[in-house]
Amino acid sequence: MSNEYDVVVVGGGPAGYPCAIRAAQLGFKTACIDAWLNRDNTPAFGGTCLNAGCIPSKALLESSELYHRMQYEAAVHGIGAASVSLDVAKMQARKDAVSRQLTGGIKQLFAANKVTGLQGHGRLLGNGQVEFKSHDGQTEVLKAKHIIIATGSEPINLKIAPFDGARIVDSWGALDFTEVPKTLGVIGAGVIGVELGSVWNRLGARTVILEALPNFLPMVDQQVAKEALRHLTKQGLDIRLGAKVLSAKAGKKDVTVEYETGGEKKTETFDKLIVAVGRRPYTKNLGVETVGVALDERGFVKVDAHYKTNVPGVYAIGDVIGGAMLAHKGIEEGVALAEQLAGHHTQVNYNAVPSVVYTMPEIAWVGLSEEQAKAKGYEIKTGLGPFAANGRAKAMEQGAGSIKVIADAKSDRILGVHMVGPYVSELLAEAVLALEFAATCEDLALTMHSHPTLSENFHEAVLLVDGRAVHAVNKPKK
Repeated sequence: MSNEYDVVVVGGGPAGYPCAIRAAQLGFKTACIDAWLNRDNTPAFGGTCLNAGCIPSKALLESSELYHRMQYEAAVHGIGAASVSLDVAKMQARKDAVSRQLTGGIKQLFAANKVTGLQGHGRLLGNGQVEFKSHDGQTEVLKAKHIIIATGSEPINLKIAPFDGARIVDSWGALDFTEVPKTLGVIGAGVIGVELGSVWNRLGARTVILEALPNFLPMVDQQVAKEALRHLTKQGLDIRLGAKVLSAKAGKKDVTVEYETGGEKKTETFDKLIVAVGRRPYTKNLGVETVGVALDERGFVKVDAHYKTNVPGVYAIGDVIGGAMLAHKGIEEGVALAEQLAGHHTQVNYNAVPSVVYTMPEIAWVGLSEEQAKAKGYEIKTGLGPFAANGRAKAMEQGAGSIKVIADAKSDRILGVHMVGPYVSELLAEAVLALEFAATCEDLALTMHSHPTLSENFHEAVLLVDGRAVHAVNKPKK
């Protein structure tokens, strides 16, 4: 095997492997190095997302939602499900199987596109060279015209609540519980904390989420966020805002957490504690210091608008450069960079990056919230379409939630869409497209939506912006 390449990608997660595939499609001789090892020491491409993040968490969320609905909603449909049982081992086995199928698919894509997939550790040596050390200890130096850092991120470890892998765990550990804890604590009410808390809450754990910030999901429109919080609380999630954790000590059988809220110190004891306070860039043993790649004060790799670092021939994409730490954002950056290397004029629109929390109901948003739009000086108008008035949602017994559209009062252009409700992760794509094409409310109002569908509620929300709805009560606009 020749060790000379046009492109070497270090990292095989959602940013790295699409970048490698697209580069190969564009005629570059490409290699992709990935160091990921699963719990059983088996190597796998796909990074955190496919192995210990997006995919396994969604598998458990789906399983736990089905279990919850069979227990609490089946009777409404005339279905008797009084003897529903739970097999955690089988649920976990299914989750792992889903991940294995998808990570195996990456190998097939590499083969089909003639990408050289290398499983082991990559380290920058400078002068267009990368050291590759396989998991069995074999070492080789690769040469490349373009070296791309796509090493992703890792969970932040709190000094006051250090991971021990048994009682205090990170997001990966929270996906691997072999039984449902009777009591579960979660530090952090962000996307990861709320999703993982939801999984085990649905399966029977008394779950308390401690969040230091005073607002729930502050990046989401607060009218929508408050509605989401109300629905999650009804399901039994105990989300305590303004609760700053002071310490967490693991014992043989439980974890004691001390926190402060409203100026008062309190203590809670849990069987398990999940620490989900965010992620940080992963650059361990990468050689960035050796070759002089500049990092910012938080450890993210500095890049320009074309993902170039300060070192010629070295680029970076995905979580390791900061911004929204989302798989789809990394995918788009990887594809954009590969196309830029081929001379294409491709760029990522960071004003139209979608975000989703896969709870029940789901929470999804793109663009500006009402608070953000006002802070930027926009004169706005809004429309709020409740799912309670949507025929498909009622038929599904999923009438909780609403869709909010925020638009510029002067130009009618849609600035943001924030949702809570059934399958809004799927409905969000239309909102992203609207922002991508700078659509106005009138554009969407004139777009026919099939009936009965959940998507009609987006149409209804747009109509409500200008008081034109026929299936909801129109209210005066701001």
